Amino acid sequence: MTSIDTKVRINEKIRAREIRVIDEEGGQLGIMTPQTALALAVEKGLDLVEVAPNSTPPVCRILDYGKYLYQLNKKQHDAKKKQKLIQVKEVKFRPKTEEHDYQFKKKHIERFLTDGDKVKASVMFRGREMAHPDFGRHILQRLKQELADRALVEADTRMEGRFMFMILGPKKT
Repeated sequence: MTSIDTKVRINEKIRAREIRVIDEEGGQLGIMTPQTALALAVEKGLDLVEVAPNSTPPVCRILDYGKYLYQLNKKQHDAKKKQKLIQVKEVKFRPKTEEHDYQFKKKHIERFLTDGDKVKASVMFRGREMAHPDFGRHILQRLKQELADRALVEADTRMEGRFMFMILGPKKT
């Protein structure tokens, strides 16, 4: 069952004295009592569903409720399918990262950005390295300059504890 079941009233659960009825093609049948509308729905082999309970009089529609729920779930599923989940990938550097390792990690960052993911580039300091945060800042600034054509800096260089990091997002084309 979906969360819509609790909000929608069908068939005998409709409590209003008078309701506006819409048939399965979308044409208005007028204002009538729920019993009369329910008799029409049963005659057609369909359900009477309250679609706008807050209007005056409440609006009810004659339709196949199972098919209605199926179409609603299918719409929600299709909407989820079209969403792109953006992940944040983390690439860690050290203040004394060598050139080859730097280039290797930079290529990973480029790949993540072309896939549409965000990247958290961080520099981890240990012990006495904390006395030289400029080494880490230099690595992140160099990364920012070299990736300027592919990445937007979403959160600039920041130091938290023994980590210095910045967040890069893919550039919109």
